Amino acid sequence: MRQDSIAEQNGAGQASARPTTQVDQTTGVDQRIADLRALLEQGLADGIGVGSSLGILLEHLEVGRSVWTMRPSPAAANAMFIVHGGVIATLMDTAMGSAVFTTLPGDTFYTTLELKVNFVRPVGLTADRLTCEARTVHVGRRTATAESTVTSADGKLVAHGTCTCLLTPA
Repeated sequence: MRQDSIAEQNGAGQASARPTTQVDQTTGVDQRIADLRALLEQGLADGIGVGSSLGILLEHLEVGRSVWTMRPSPAAANAMFIVHGGVIATLMDTAMGSAVFTTLPGDTFYTTLELKVNFVRPVGLTADRLTCEARTVHVGRRTATAESTVTSADGKLVAHGTCTCLLTPA
């Protein structure tokens, strides 16, 4: 919240100051994005979270959109020695949740209610970087939805999906 004083002309032609309250939404959103970036950097520094354990890293963050990347590694292997579908789903859930987070007021939390993933092709453990782009579809008072795609380094679709998030007061 920002307090400003606006000079206004009264009936006698005199200027008077009246306080006004103006919500600067851009600043609030910028702060929310900065807070998320700081939290992620702290997690990497402390070895906490999916960034540390799976190599899922933030590339871009803006209101209603996020881009995350990961490089497949043996830590992501399933029994067939390809990237585990749960790891790709985690990449997608992280990206979609972040996209939703950037649209919420500071006094609101979210949690994933539902996650739907369609796997299109397998990813080898020696594959190059995967990129997940997520966008919000709807942000309401109680729920939000988002969609995402995961592509390989050569631009081929690996997976796509959606999520529904429950929004709650902080």
